[in-house]
Amino acid sequence: MSADFLFGVEVFLNGLMAGVMYALVALGFVLIFKSSGIFNYAQGVMALFAAQTLVGIQTGLIPFSHMINAVLGTKVHHFGWNVPTVVAILLTVGVMILFAIIVEKLILKHLVNQEPIILFMATIGLAYFLEGFGDLMWGAEIKKLDIGIPQGGNIWVEENTAFLGGDDFFGFYLDTLDIYAAVIAALLVTSLVLFSQYTKTGRALRAVADDHQAALSVGISLRTIWVIVWSIAGFVALVAGVMWGAKSGVQFSLSLIALKALPVLMLGGFTSIPGAIVGGLIIGVGEKMFEFLIGAPYLGGATENWFAYMLALLFLIFRPQGLFGEKIIERV
Repeated sequence: MSADFLFGVEVFLNGLMAGVMYALVALGFVLIFKSSGIFNYAQGVMALFAAQTLVGIQTGLIPFSHMINAVLGTKVHHFGWNVPTVVAILLTVGVMILFAIIVEKLILKHLVNQEPIILFMATIGLAYFLEGFGDLMWGAEIKKLDIGIPQGGNIWVEENTAFLGGDDFFGFYLDTLDIYAAVIAALLVTSLVLFSQYTKTGRALRAVADDHQAALSVGISLRTIWVIVWSIAGFVALVAGVMWGAKSGVQFSLSLIALKALPVLMLGGFTSIPGAIVGGLIIGVGEKMFEFLIGAPYLGGATENWFAYMLALLFLIFRPQGLFGEKIIERV
């Protein structure tokens, strides 16, 4: 096989792994939209806050240390200990569950049966509050997130694929962190699909999305469902924040990963978990292959920044409900 063909296969594989990560981010939106009809603008900021909290707990940062030092004139920043990664992750999950309970008690319970635009505006306010609260709690500087997963090209993959080409091909370059992230994301996505389709809580989740009052009338606790689904979305945000944060550092730009999920949702549909998966894979592979085949040779590169949005625009024109979304027909 020619080296150019094998390089194309390498780009395709990297696109698949990126697509799984995009699907993971999109899942947080789908879960909340399915249960409450809310497009959660705060999902990206939740990923940032979860990653900040994990780093803070893991490295023994003192919460609100900057404010404490400014008020009291002290210079304290760390407790002086490090928390094991597994324990730090479990504690962060607890924080995200607490966050879900607070959101339900302070925001969601007051917005039952409100117009979708009101719910959407509430999540915008929540996003900006959480962003500022996270910076106040843990500091706004860039933080390194180390969860014990190595980074860089996977030597085993390179050595065991080098034989496929000639002297110009040295094996597939696949980042070890990307491989771990893709496997973890795939397992989580599969678990969420099974949860949504085959559990009583998953069916209740879909019932709440269809009609709040009807769900209440058959004994489904709307408030409990919302706490559960926001907790799950918080856990998804934690996984996404950890993977992206380990790759590029925990910083403000981490909250912008939500923007990458928007084309995925437009392709797959806002109410479909399988749609989020397929949409993520299409976007991940599509942007990598378009850059490899057309962008770099003919357009000067940098097409990955806009390819997904152009593809989503085409879907909005010709199939606005997405590949797996339900077509809405309104009688007038």
